Parts: sequence; C-alpha cells; structure tokens
Amino acid sequence: MGITVLGPFTATYRQSSFVPSATKPRQVLALLALQADRVVTVPTLMEEIWGEELPRSAATTLQTYILQLRRKLSATLECDADAKEVLVTRHGGYLLRAQPGRLDAQEFEKLAALGGGALEAGDDRTASKLLSQALGLWLGPALVDVKVGRVLELDVVRLEEKRMTVLEQRIDADLRLGRHGEVVPELSVLAARHPMHETFCAQLMTALYRAGGSWRALEVYQRLRSALVKELGLEPSERLRRLHQAVLSGEEITDHRSFATSHSRTAARLSDRPTAA
Repeated sequence: MGITVLGPFTATYRQSSFVPSATKPRQVLALLALQADRVVTVPTLMEEIWGEELPRSAATTLQTYILQLRRKLSATLECDADAKEVLVTRHGGYLLRAQPGRLDAQEFEKLAALGGGALEAGDDRTASKLLSQALGLWLGPALVDVKVGRVLELDVVRLEEKRMTVLEQRIDADLRLGRHGEVVPELSVLAARHPMHETFCAQLMTALYRAGGSWRALEVYQRLRSALVKELGLEPSERLRRLHQAVLSGEEITDHRSFATSHSRTAARLSDRPTAA
C-alpha cells in the first residue's frame, strides 16, 4: 500500500487506487492517512467534515462513509487482506494501518529529522543530501486536490511550515559547502515569492556577497526593509541589520546564522515598533 499526501492525494495497492471521488469520504480517508497508525476519534472526523454545523444524522453518515471506504479497500485488496484489518475500528474512533516507508509524509519527517541532525553535527554534505531527498518527496502543495476542513487545514499548515524549515536548512548546508553561485537563482525566486521572509533574505545576501555581489546583497536588504516597513511598520531584525552592516564594512561572512543574537526575534521586533507620540 502506498499513500501520498505531499501533493495530489493518492492511496494505492498494487497500482490500484482506493481513493473515493466523493468529497467527504475523500476527506475522511485523507485525515486517516495523515494520522496513519493513530486513532482518529469520531468527534475529530465529524469536525473535519462538518465543522460546528453537525447534522442530526452525523454519526450514521460517518459510519456510512467508513463502510464505503472499506468497500473500496476490499475491491482493491481482493483476497490479500481484510479491509477491517487495514481500516480498523477502535474505541471511539478509527485507525488506518500503513506499512513503514509507504506514506510520504512519514518518510519526509524521517528524512527531515536525519538531515537536521546532520546539519547540527556539522556534516553538511550528508545534511544537504538527506534534506534534498526530503524535499524531493513533495509534488505540490499538501493535499492539493482534497477539500480540507478545520482539522486537515492544521495538518496541512504544519507540513507546509516544516517544508519551509527543511528548505532553509538545505540551503544553509549548501552555503556552508561553498555552493554560493548554485543557490543564488533559487534564492532569488524564493525572496521574490516571500518578500518579508528574513531567512531567505539573509541567505541570499550571504550567497551574493560571497560570490562577489556586494551591491546586490545590499539591494536585497533594502527590498526587505521597504516591504517590512510598508506592510508591518517594522524594521528588519537585529540579525539582518548586523548582516547588512557586515556587508557594508566588507567583513568576512561565513554563516548568516552567526549574526543571530541570544534574544528572540519577537523581542527584537517588538522593540522596533514605533511608539505612540
């Protein structure tokens, strides 16, 4: 059995799909897949499907959706397994069994953890490889073809935020490996798509500066500052200001993260808010 949620939603067994076309059963299966091997309670499933507007027949209707999913599973599994052993009823909820390594979200989390550990240990080559493999599992926005309710939405946001973190880490590893010129095009696109994202800005400034483009690094900083001031009324964080000063002074820059202070970004930014007259 293979399940993908990092892009279009697929669930197959021996190349035969058991993803329903109907919206609500599709939501149920997607939520069970994202929480594979863990019990999803009936109230959680109901919240995903109907939100606060529960119909009187909600419990019966949910049971009907589970029955439909098991029928799809049975048709796909044929005689290889009992659908009730794959989509299992537990006290108060349901559980979808998934084989190890066959759910892309679980594989992503595993590779991300290994890659992050390698980065912290200073093994940048291994970190870049593992984090690239994790990112390569993504084929588009998570559950791009599934209608998401309040529960799935939180899972999707968590995955997308994790994806962004892994991307930042992989670029950090590449920068420490001296791949400045290679990452400039990618970072230029990321900075344009996320004009107030300070880490992408810092990474692009570092890559440009170390590739001999000091004036371009200064332009990147000014674009970020203009966006922050215009949209949020905030100055860049202290880390960015220190990096900007280092570029102006022609200092040696090996790692943009070395310009971070012990203070949290929130504290630094709150201190930059303009005070009322």
